[in-house]
Amino acid sequence: MIPRPKNLIRDVKRLHRRPPSVAAGFARGLVQLAARRGADPALLAQRAGLDPVLLEDQDARIALETYVALMRAAQSLTGDPAFALHFGEAFEIDDLSIVGLIGRACETWEDAFAQLARYSQLIIDVPVDDSQGRRLVIEREGGRMWLVDTRSDPNAFPELTESSFARSAAAVHRRRSGIDAVAAIHVTHKAPPYVAEYARVFELPVVFESGRNAMLMRGNAFPVITNTKPSRYVFGILSERAEALLRELDAAATTRGRVESAIMPVLHTGEVKMSTVAARLALSRQTLARRLKSEGTTFEKILDELRHRLALAYLGDSRVPVHQCAYLTGFSDPASFSRAFKRWTGSAPRTFLEKKAGMSLEG
Repeated sequence: MIPRPKNLIRDVKRLHRRPPSVAAGFARGLVQLAARRGADPALLAQRAGLDPVLLEDQDARIALETYVALMRAAQSLTGDPAFALHFGEAFEIDDLSIVGLIGRACETWEDAFAQLARYSQLIIDVPVDDSQGRRLVIEREGGRMWLVDTRSDPNAFPELTESSFARSAAAVHRRRSGIDAVAAIHVTHKAPPYVAEYARVFELPVVFESGRNAMLMRGNAFPVITNTKPSRYVFGILSERAEALLRELDAAATTRGRVESAIMPVLHTGEVKMSTVAARLALSRQTLARRLKSEGTTFEKILDELRHRLALAYLGDSRVPVHQCAYLTGFSDPASFSRAFKRWTGSAPRTFLEKKAGMSLEG
């Protein structure tokens, strides 16, 4: 394994300004599988502190800490300590993320891996130990090729390693294509009590407490396997959408983006205070105000605009009732919400809904 200098790793981690997050499609799939195995979705969301409305948009972002809590709640409520392996086995990546769909539109394995590496942040956005900020890299040594996950501190959440690698293995097994391309699975965490499930899921040797989280390939290059129906048209459309999502993700690196990410999980409580958000971001209230001013905004403006955007999404797309929309956007009562909505749009919420319904009928 090529050593990575500690100061370089530290500098790369420092560059990761966005709060770690996971695509909502993965959280939604996790909830669906847990429900099929007897868990109560409402209780799952409650234990994880997750707003179920976020799951309606597959490309929305879920805080990593919420996703961790969701995984642990699923393990508990289903009584399945190997739930992460089973989650990876149950869903292909294109069921959960636009990144998987892009891979399907690629012509070869090598092309698909290149796109997966490019857009991996859309799946999970976390600090990595790679000097170029890549989570997935190829390392060649001694005539062998490794596909390495460079995620920092992976043993803090080994379930993510389990589900990611199980998903890759299951996809290969389903297609029976290139089944001999992978020689072994290496993981940095210790062998768990359910180690027998690893043998069943991977059908490959698994090395625990390795120096890397990686798949060891049998050769020094990708197997030459082509997609019989690649679509450059579909690839172009999906890539354009993925690039837009990356730009949105990059926006979260700004102070404004960090504030919005901190507000989202607690907005429905109605207790969103600048001092609380500042503390969550490890900043003083004065420092937060100064940084927002340098970006041409204020905390109050961000909160108001976030409520505005969410209200339009809830009422316009999700058909959430007005009283529930008021709660979800953090207003104490529907009347206060209605006044704010009229200020934003010039119409009362019910008038807005009636106009939208009339337009739908005309269409």
